[in-house]
Amino acid sequence: MTTKRKAVALISGGLDSMLAAKVVLDQGVHVEGINFFTGFCVEGHTHAVRKKKGGARRNNALWVAEQLGTKLHIIDVVQDYKNVVLNPSHGYGANMNPCLDCKGFMVGRAYQWMLDNEFDFIITGEVIGQRPMSQRRDTMPVIARESGAFDRLLRPLCARALHPTLPQREGWIDVAKLPGFGGRSRKPQIALAESLGFDDYAQPAGGCCFLTNSAYSSKLQDLWSARGERDYELDDIMLLKVGRHLRPRPHFKVIIGREEGENRFLRGYRHEFVSLSPTSHRGPTALVDGGASPDDMELAAQLVARYSQGRDAERVALEMTTPEGETRELHVSPIAPDDVPVEWHV
Repeated sequence: MTTKRKAVALISGGLDSMLAAKVVLDQGVHVEGINFFTGFCVEGHTHAVRKKKGGARRNNALWVAEQLGTKLHIIDVVQDYKNVVLNPSHGYGANMNPCLDCKGFMVGRAYQWMLDNEFDFIITGEVIGQRPMSQRRDTMPVIARESGAFDRLLRPLCARALHPTLPQREGWIDVAKLPGFGGRSRKPQIALAESLGFDDYAQPAGGCCFLTNSAYSSKLQDLWSARGERDYELDDIMLLKVGRHLRPRPHFKVIIGREEGENRFLRGYRHEFVSLSPTSHRGPTALVDGGASPDDMELAAQLVARYSQGRDAERVALEMTTPEGETRELHVSPIAPDDVPVEWHV
């Protein structure tokens, strides 16, 4: 009897990883998915926090696994991933994205999972030429080597243009049945998805990681600058995803909710930060991060009033609450729009 081979597929929730897993599944291989939670993922946070019409947004990685009929293993790597972000051996991309180190890290973790669970090889949705840093002909061997996966790493969407891997040489996979994708165009993937019956999938929109986002990267660098050290905890990087961040003075900043979903999320941190909420008018919840003097707190209150429905009022009342639960009422004049310099926006 022929042994049924088993593969673990890195599932991001995007179209490429879905197609890569599907074309291997269709060759009779048992496939299970793996998804790593780094803390910087777009999936499962912003979509869940922000209030959206039509109900909650889906988690695309879970949805892909459901469409494929496979198990999905979600693994928390927040602490171990820190070194990738803080000390990437291959440097950063356009922003704070350590793409090459990130891919090597994830494939390495998938390889260890493969060994621990007696699977045979790893699948990724990489395509030659699609990403400028990690998906190049010269960097793909680096990922295979540094991850430790070597030729047990199969990239089904572009395998026909790469050196044969173990699954191909052993006949576990018929490479002639795999697509031969390359380059940045998404049209071949979309056509394949349609031929396989997939008409609903996540659209590419700058990647699934906040570190590829210039605004988020600026907020992370600001956090390090204000604290005087390059480090972070999970709550730090979660808060950077939410609200309007203003730093009127070097020693403190104000995080202001932009809609009700974000306001609810920020209220969950009232026992860790001083918080401000308008009481005379409808308005946002805000957190004050840093050591703020009474004068600083009045400025923070003026900023929050500016983003409330009392922005044109002469005075706005706000409730200030300390992490210990003590409250005090403040009455301030909203700061004028022209008095909020661009450089205050982190």
